[in-house]
Parts: sequence; C-alpha cells; structure tokens
Amino acid sequence: MFDRLDDLLRRFEEIMNELAAPGVTDNQQHFRELMKEQSDLTPLVEAYREYKKCRQDAEDSLAMLEEESDEEMRDMLKEELAASRKRIEELENELKILLLPKDPNDDKNVIVEIRAGAGGDEAALFAAEIYRMYVHYAETKRWKVETLEMEEIGIGGMKSVTFMLSGQGAYSIMKYESGVHRVQRVPETESGGRIHTSTITVAVMPEAEEVDVQIDERDIRIDVCRSSGAGGQCVNTTDSAVRLTHIPTGIVIYSQTEKSQIQNRAKAYALLRTKLYDLEQQKAHDAEAELRKSQVGTGDRSEKIRTYNFPQGRVTDHRINLTLYKLDKIMDGDIQEIVDACIAADQAAKLLRMGEN
Repeated sequence: MFDRLDDLLRRFEEIMNELAAPGVTDNQQHFRELMKEQSDLTPLVEAYREYKKCRQDAEDSLAMLEEESDEEMRDMLKEELAASRKRIEELENELKILLLPKDPNDDKNVIVEIRAGAGGDEAALFAAEIYRMYVHYAETKRWKVETLEMEEIGIGGMKSVTFMLSGQGAYSIMKYESGVHRVQRVPETESGGRIHTSTITVAVMPEAEEVDVQIDERDIRIDVCRSSGAGGQCVNTTDSAVRLTHIPTGIVIYSQTEKSQIQNRAKAYALLRTKLYDLEQQKAHDAEAELRKSQVGTGDRSEKIRTYNFPQGRVTDHRINLTLYKLDKIMDGDIQEIVDACIAADQAAKLLRMGEN
C-alpha cells in the first residue's frame, strides 16, 4: 500500500510542477485533465502527508521518552505518543478507503426514472412523494433539478417521472437509490382502514456525454406532435413534442416539457444517450457477478431495497438492516443518514473483498 502511496505522491508533485509551468493553459484539454487529476489526488495526498507527519511525531515522542527522566515530561510525551498512534490508525483506515477503485461514473450528473409499480393509484401517489423527496434532497445539496418526462394522474400522482440532477458527485450518492421502494400505509380511498402495500421502481443512471455513446442517425425514427396534458401558453398549439424511437433496442423517448421542438429534441437525445449507456453498464454489471456480491445490494432494479411504513413512522433499508423512526423527515428529503450508511457499508464490503484477494 505504501509503495503505491509514494508513487501517487510523486505523481501529484509532477502535476503541481506542470501546472506551475509557463504556457500550461495553451493546451486547454491537457490543462483540464491535469486539474481533474490534481483534484482527485488531493484528498489522498493530504491524508498521506498527515500520516507521515504523525509517524514522525510518534517516533520523536518515543525517542524523547527513552531519554527523559522528569515524570511530568514523561506523562506529557506518553499522551502525545498515544494521540499520534490513535491518529495513525485512523489515517490508515482512511487511506485504505481512498485507495479503493473509484467508480468512473461517480462525478457524473444523474438521470433518475421513477415508475409506479403494484398498487394502482396509491403507487402513483407514492411515486410523486418520492419524486418530491429527491427534489428536496437535491435542494439541500444545491443540485440543479430538471424534469425530462412526466406522466401524471388526476389525483396528484405520477405514473412515471424522469428528471436530471446536476451537481458535484450526484451519481456517487444517488446510485444507492436504484431498486424497488415499498410503501405500507392506509390509502385515503380505503374506508376500512386496512394497510395496503404498494411499490415503485427507481432507476438511477449516470448522464451519458456524446463521447460516451455514439448514436447512428439511421437507427433513429423521429416523430413530432402536439404536446398533451394541461398545457399552457404555446404548449398545446404547436408541434413541439418529440418522440424518438431507437430501432435496434426499441427504446422510445417522448419529450414535451419545453415549448421549443429544438429543446425537446435535445432533451430526448440526452435521455436516449443515457439509456443506451445504462444498457451497456448493466451488461458489464451483470457480467461481474462476484463483484456484485461484495457491494451494497445487487444493483438489480427488481431488488426490494427499502420499505416506508407509515403507521409505524419507520423507514427500513433492507440491504444494510438500517431502520430509522423519522419517516416524516425522510419524506421531506432528509435521506443523508441512509446515504451515509449505504456508502459506509459499501466501502466496508469492498475493503473486506480487497483483503481476501
């Protein structure tokens, strides 16, 4: 581990020297690559430098302790030695986590797709509530929220909604939300007071750039039509809605949220790229069966990951056996404790697997 850390420290110093060289901004592409590599390495380098300092402090305290005869000074040196050793242990664990292979998609924006499952109108109502939960959470992270597709029902529910979250580390956090979310509660339409169980599915996909996916225009059928729904100025009066059909996969994208056909077309292409990229990611994911066992959940969208029990006011994440009795706060977007627990469990599983190899 320490040989690798020394190599990374040397690489960081090389990058800093390059960035300080005159004319470094002449090649903007290379400059951006250097800045990103510097940003990625900075937390690890800072932790390693602190680790080396703590090791040196511990050695100095130990050497002084062997020579010191004054009891008061010896007690002080023992305290310093104990503090250094404790911090060394903490930093070793931190460095192991920082050295874990990074998901190349972690820094990407995400496209989230929520679909009502079993439960009819109740599932659609829950889908709308989960959508609002994520929007409120995104606001706390200062992420931008952009709705791409939405199919509503008359009572305030959503059969489906697709939206983009743009912000630093969005995928690294939101990827743990993929799967089946289950709700247990008494629906407003239930006169007998019986608890019903409904489900929705959440798919979290890293946004694909044009360089990630090349789309052959010959594989696309484009249809334009008038937007449907409640409408508004210009929405229902022009052929602004766009439907893309990707013939090889059968994927159909319908975009009508913008007034302009050009804007809807751009959104539709962005969503199609992401879905095609996600297909490739899923294939690779399915091929790595052994890796999946070491991660939080399987990543399968049919996997039940969480239950929201309204009568008991609790939320349970089944992958990590975490139960929290603060359902109201969670539904209002306070999901950070769940996210942190999933990240910690995932890192622990990866560290265990790394130790077995």
